[in-house]
Amino acid sequence: MPLIAQPINCSLKADAKAPSSTDVMIGLLGEAFSKVDVRLAPTVRIAGCNVLPGVSSDEGKGDDWPGIRAKILAADILIFGTPIWMGQPSSVAKRVLERMDAFLDETDEAGRMPSYSKVAICAVVGNEDGAHNTCAQVFQALNDVGWTIPAVGGCYWVGEAMGDVDFKDLDATPRKVTKTAKMVAANAAHLARLLKAEPFPG
Repeated sequence: MPLIAQPINCSLKADAKAPSSTDVMIGLLGEAFSKVDVRLAPTVRIAGCNVLPGVSSDEGKGDDWPGIRAKILAADILIFGTPIWMGQPSSVAKRVLERMDAFLDETDEAGRMPSYSKVAICAVVGNEDGAHNTCAQVFQALNDVGWTIPAVGGCYWVGEAMGDVDFKDLDATPRKVTKTAKMVAANAAHLARLLKAEPFPG
């Protein structure tokens, strides 16, 4: 059985049809994952959903998070896609992380959160510096709530500071980004297979 990777796009653009550089980066990782027998689930555009503020897994009427949570936890690998805004993950990304805080109280009999033995990677794009800082914030938060981060777990591209060329506008993907995407996918798939066969004991 192939592994499944669930991408989430934390762009500020709510319309899933609106061009998104984060989607392009997720697509690049998807191509790399396909070569290591990992199937990409349809991307969830978080801003286009009604993810209510809070730190529980269900904030009540109209909250779309329970369904998104189910998709994320049904997969073996989470692709956490976010643009850089003001040198940080987007506000949408931070809301997702806040909702995952509920995992801390949702442990099984061995003390394992629902994200235990599942792998998470980052897909980051932006027209400013901050890719390392963004990955660091996301990885620390994800690790706090049970996700496992592989070696070389982030794939990113940053353009000229305050420039007007986005990742989606490039004529060709930089060789280093393509190389990194392949490494991220291979490492994540390898780790996810190991953890699926031998989960953390708790």
